[in-house]
Amino acid sequence: MRNLFTVVLLAMAISAGAQTNGAAAVTKAEKQPEVLVMKQVNHDFGKILQGRPVTYAFEITNGGTDALRIENVQASCGCTTPEWSYEPVKPGASTSIKVGYNSAAVGPFQKTVTIIYNGGQTKTLNISGNVYPAAATSAPVNASIALLKQTNK
Repeated sequence: MRNLFTVVLLAMAISAGAQTNGAAAVTKAEKQPEVLVMKQVNHDFGKILQGRPVTYAFEITNGGTDALRIENVQASCGCTTPEWSYEPVKPGASTSIKVGYNSAAVGPFQKTVTIIYNGGQTKTLNISGNVYPAAATSAPVNASIALLKQTNK
């Protein structure tokens, strides 16, 4: 019986220690500042004319105490092209990621761009908009001009 009592006390002590360590780990993680700070993660281009590429620059600030290293930026499809600097961003400094969209396809779109930084951490950006078709000619055909040409002969 005494051995059982000892085992139960030991198990309770280990359990309490694990809970305390877990709470300490959460508190420690909460105290660390956000490294990659963004003013916004979504951008709506609104209405875009077909065939006219558009770009937007997402601003990024290093809110951490160590250098921010943007390792890669991946778009969800080939119609979206990100551009960024490979240079480390010093604490408190800012940089930007320019995201371009090739407006070849007509209709609404929603695309994502994933930032991979500081050893595999990620953050996702979103772009959206609506591409409307370009006119077939530079000016619409005016039927009245043909009528005027016939009457002036």
